[in-house]
Amino acid sequence: MIEEQEKGIYVFCGIQTNDKEDFGSVFLDGEERSVFTIHYKDAAMVAAEVPMKIYHPNKENLMMHQQLVSKVMTENDTVIPISFGNVFHSVEDIEVLLENLYPQLKELFPAIKGKMELGLKVIGKTDWLKSQVYANEKVEKLTGQLRGKTEMAGYYDRIQLGGATQEIFSSIIHEIEQDVYTPLEGSAEASKVNDPVGEKMLLNASFLVDREKETEFDQLVNDAHEKWKDKVDFQYSGPWPAYNFVNIRLTVEES
Repeated sequence: MIEEQEKGIYVFCGIQTNDKEDFGSVFLDGEERSVFTIHYKDAAMVAAEVPMKIYHPNKENLMMHQQLVSKVMTENDTVIPISFGNVFHSVEDIEVLLENLYPQLKELFPAIKGKMELGLKVIGKTDWLKSQVYANEKVEKLTGQLRGKTEMAGYYDRIQLGGATQEIFSSIIHEIEQDVYTPLEGSAEASKVNDPVGEKMLLNASFLVDREKETEFDQLVNDAHEKWKDKVDFQYSGPWPAYNFVNIRLTVEES
């Protein structure tokens, strides 16, 4: 006899609503699963019943999660982001979770109502970055001094060369922040500079933007891109729920 797998409740995101919401279904673990809401006062979790197990963040699963959250965002203007892979034992557990979280949610709802997160990564084009480094007199001088030297003999010069190159990159990053980030920061409700990913990334920023200002914000991004397009590449993403501006822990207290 095959033992039936324990059922769990997968949570996608939180929303502010007093009504039972129907967000259709998702395809997860080889089956189509209905998406429903679990409520406490005017707070709700968007969820689906799934086998109780660890779900791996592969491309297919992440796309499923993101697409469902994007669908929720088109129908609700107050969405609390929940990271991928949170599965609870029962509806009752999530009701307890909502009750525990409610003081936080009550403060968060007005702060993120009608807002969305947009992301911008600015990546330097290789040829342009090289041209900025090699046009520098100090770098040119140190590079000349290193020619013909053994690794040991050129040790100090190499340290200086690394420092000079870092100074150039820091100067470029500062210019990008002043010329690209600062105007966008002024148009956003909140903004955050995240750690860069890779050596050529000059800016990795997230912005919390009022939906009514999305067109204005898009235009500022387009203006910045037009100015910098020969030197850098822009990766502009969203809209997302406010992942970088909301920090809640999903835990059910033991009774």
